[in-house]
Amino acid sequence: MILSIVGPTAVGIIAGLVLWQNNVFTLVMAILIGVLIGVLLGLIVLGRRAERAAYSQIEGQPGAVGAVIKSALRRGWLSTEQPVAINPKTQDAVYRAVGRGGVVLIAEGPTSRTQRLAEDERRKTAKVVPNVPITVISVGPDHDSVRLHKLGGRMARVKAVLTKSEVTVVNNRLQSLGANIPIPKGIDPFKARPSRGR
Repeated sequence: MILSIVGPTAVGIIAGLVLWQNNVFTLVMAILIGVLIGVLLGLIVLGRRAERAAYSQIEGQPGAVGAVIKSALRRGWLSTEQPVAINPKTQDAVYRAVGRGGVVLIAEGPTSRTQRLAEDERRKTAKVVPNVPITVISVGPDHDSVRLHKLGGRMARVKAVLTKSEVTVVNNRLQSLGANIPIPKGIDPFKARPSRGR
């Protein structure tokens, strides 16, 4: 961060001294521009480091991907922080985002546990939108998985194939699928009968 501030400032000072040493106004302007660019770059680096620190705190926790896709995805992606499929025993989940790149399924958890869950969701999605490309991204502890703080950048690299109007149509179709979230066993409150004994 210090280098990002000092570097442009030094370049501005050197450029001002070498190119405009006879013109005081231009020299001062070159130095000011160098300082301002340095401060701007420093703030960008600071923001990225703070974002990465925030992601490292929630990485590995159930629902971390939902928090990232809700807050960090660029405009043009339609998604929710609720998973579309979940394994109640392991808390592994699959999230869905729809954008210009088609449908992206994001599996949260180790690949050995989420591969089947993601494949089931991919098959269901392909039945509803058969001509739309489906990309599966794994976020987890595996060496070939995407790290949580790199998820936004990975999704930005998905090749755009749909128009904005097609994205809306695909998203509306997929909304009809609902979510594959199991209901806990127990008494159904809608079927419970009041006790007649007093």
